[in-house]
Amino acid sequence: MTSLTYRLYIDGSWQDSDGDAVLTVLNPATEEVIGTVPDATVSDIDRAVRAARRAFDDGPWPNFTPRERSAVLLRMADVMERRSEELKELSIREAGSTRALADTLQVTIPLLHFRDMAERVLFSYQFEQPMPPTIGATLAQGVVSREPYGVAALVSAYNFPFFLNILKLAPALASGCTAVLKPAPTTPLEAFVLGEMAEEAGLPTGVLNIVTGDAAAGEALTSHPGVDLVSFTGSDTVGRLVYSQAAPSLKKVVLELGGKSANIITADVDLERVVPSVVGGMTTHAGQGCSLLTRTLVHRSRLDELVGLVKASLDQVVVGNPADPATTMGPLISAAQRAKVESLIATGHDEGAHVAYGGGRPAHLDRGFFVEPTLFVDVENAMTIAQKEFFGPVGIVIGFDDEDEAVRLANDSEFGLGGGVWASDPVDAYRIARRIRAGMVYLNGGGAGSSPHTAFGGYKQSGLGLERGEFGLEEFLHAKSIIWSAR
Repeated sequence: MTSLTYRLYIDGSWQDSDGDAVLTVLNPATEEVIGTVPDATVSDIDRAVRAARRAFDDGPWPNFTPRERSAVLLRMADVMERRSEELKELSIREAGSTRALADTLQVTIPLLHFRDMAERVLFSYQFEQPMPPTIGATLAQGVVSREPYGVAALVSAYNFPFFLNILKLAPALASGCTAVLKPAPTTPLEAFVLGEMAEEAGLPTGVLNIVTGDAAAGEALTSHPGVDLVSFTGSDTVGRLVYSQAAPSLKKVVLELGGKSANIITADVDLERVVPSVVGGMTTHAGQGCSLLTRTLVHRSRLDELVGLVKASLDQVVVGNPADPATTMGPLISAAQRAKVESLIATGHDEGAHVAYGGGRPAHLDRGFFVEPTLFVDVENAMTIAQKEFFGPVGIVIGFDDEDEAVRLANDSEFGLGGGVWASDPVDAYRIARRIRAGMVYLNGGGAGSSPHTAFGGYKQSGLGLERGEFGLEEFLHAKSIIWSAR
């Protein structure tokens, strides 16, 4: 694939930025330039929001019937599926995804979610629900109508760019909202492809607008008075800023933030079954996943055995350029992210934890933003490495003596996004899961990434609101009660 160049997508056309600055997109495995996009100015953001505002206030999209909206979205789904191989190649080059991950979480599963949303608004979601008659001073009845919230600012992260764009865009469009999508500055290309697909599918002018930029552009978008709702995916630090930027105008805010998810392993399980989840929590997309199970809590009687098995499995991880089908773990997204991960690894050393595996850069790779899979042992839950999100290929192991201690350790975190429980008796696993303060808990290896029917969202500092399926759709809808007298 050649280097790609995009302009901003505003009001149904490709437009130049008002400024001259550009963002250069690198392949994180090779550090080669693979694309350039504008670094949008505040006036560019204003133009995009005004286009979305006109499309919502004066355009046909919010007034389309669910069937009419579904027809457009299904055409868009067809275009996506036709171009899926192109999207997979782009996710490898832009996000550093392995081929196996490109074929699942990066592209194929998002397509499933998009089509599900297009069909959901046609077949199963009730936009109007009758209210039963109420007897009071008069006899009254009516309906509760779900109406599109308005102009939605969609701000996504770099780790799964196409998936995260889809998780926001699909419910926004299906609800009847209009949108301004701002992808992460390191992975903007997969967002602009969505603009091409929207054009081909016949999405009305101004319904989808795509802009780029870093912090200044993000603040201009999330604080803009023409925006009614902000949906953001990223770090908890930036999420707090987004929340504060939206507060003066009381915008609705949906935040999908960080995690430090615990994987509880009881004494009676077959550790051979458990090891892939521990290794996957460290190495899937080089650890760049908010709900990955990076904090392993294992019964103390099995700790040494588990660590030995995990180290042997890590020996089989192939770190390298994800364009090679043999690669099982690719790079981090940028030099800055690698520096952050390496700094946290150094902090782990300083606080007294020990590296049982890895800890440095792969010796055989002289280009790209790579870090070895790294496993820490002798970790206390109060340590920085047990509390802060690495967003890199680093896992920690902590022992526990009984179920109560395991649950206490799991919940002793400012985050509450994901979790895992392994127990030979599924009833025990379910009981423990009910005690974990997290939005998603996977039992004995169960996962929810492929299902459009799960609720994706966290407790505590992991965010506000939900994504996926009906739960995600309802975030973009406002309930209005319309009541009339029976007389």
